[in-house]
Amino acid sequence: MTTLRSCFTGVAAKYLSAVDATPSTSNQHEINSNKFTAILGDPGTSKVIFEATFLYFNPDADEPEACEDRVTWYDTRVGQTHRSAEYRLYYRRNPVTELLREGDFCLIGMQTTGKLLIAIARPGSPEEYRLRHLFEMEQPVGRWLVDSSIKESRITLATRQILEAMGIEAAQSFALDLDQLLSRFNKTFPATKVFSQYARDTLPSPVSAIDDPDGALEAWMEHEEILFRALERSIVKERLISGFAEVEDFISFSLSVQNRRKSRVGHALENHLSAVFDANAVRYERGARTENNSRPDFLFPGAHEYHAVGVESPPLRMLGAKTTCKDRWRQVLTEAAKIPEKHLFTLETAISENQLREMQAASLTLVSTPTVLATYQAPTGMTMNLSEFVTVVK
Repeated sequence: MTTLRSCFTGVAAKYLSAVDATPSTSNQHEINSNKFTAILGDPGTSKVIFEATFLYFNPDADEPEACEDRVTWYDTRVGQTHRSAEYRLYYRRNPVTELLREGDFCLIGMQTTGKLLIAIARPGSPEEYRLRHLFEMEQPVGRWLVDSSIKESRITLATRQILEAMGIEAAQSFALDLDQLLSRFNKTFPATKVFSQYARDTLPSPVSAIDDPDGALEAWMEHEEILFRALERSIVKERLISGFAEVEDFISFSLSVQNRRKSRVGHALENHLSAVFDANAVRYERGARTENNSRPDFLFPGAHEYHAVGVESPPLRMLGAKTTCKDRWRQVLTEAAKIPEKHLFTLETAISENQLREMQAASLTLVSTPTVLATYQAPTGMTMNLSEFVTVVK
């Protein structure tokens, strides 16, 4: 079982004060707390340099602002035997620290690699809540909240996504037969439908999509991601070794890797949702045409019934599928005019209560798995899990 402790040994969090965040005329700035010794250790009489990844999560951007830098951890009162130690963590001006504002939520995590992760998010944002949910942290009040005993929490589909948003890939928890994987697909990327089927067929501990639709979907998605990353790593490594004739060739290749990752996970979600519906003998059609050439991801029971005169909802239902939604959830509202009550499945974590109320006002119900829904701060009845949705459409 892969746990959070395999990634982090300690964490600290605080809402930044003006002293913590506001740049001065100097190129160095400090974070002051003796509590950090619990996660960074006692520097003694030395200055300890840590490599650090800085991230700034802007709710309006798809990706966080990121940079690599160094921070210095030391006692400012070294040699002053008549005074108690005063430890400070100094950071330099960089593209992320220039964005810091008073009140921003800051999380400092010591990784098992010995590298620091310094992640900053707007106060009250979904990104702040995701970070606190990951480490099961309460809101810090006034001072730094420090935890040097990372729990043995299993990394779920939801927490894995939060980690990956920070650039951390959790290690797999089972022995992967890489030779079999490479041989099966001849070191090429197969069609997503084929790869999704392979992921379901090779799941180490099968889960019944009839008894536990949510558990099955999560297990399939996680397993496919592990398999895909292993295949991708091998293919990309071979391509890097062969080299590139021009810089533009490398840039084009890099973009293709990123685009493949993003498009594949969306197709994988639809493939595994289909497998859940098939296992439960649910009638549906993928990408069926409705009004104005719209194509809902899933239409229940299908296009024939949808276009039949006199057939309304229920029994007509529709389900959109988006790994992330942000403001894109509104696209679903126009996809099936005969179905006023719409559903959208997503894997996005920590969607705010305000956004959920917007969806509710637009007659849209969000569907996800229990581990993803656990990251929401939503009143009962505003969302449903996949098992409940299956019951609705059967």
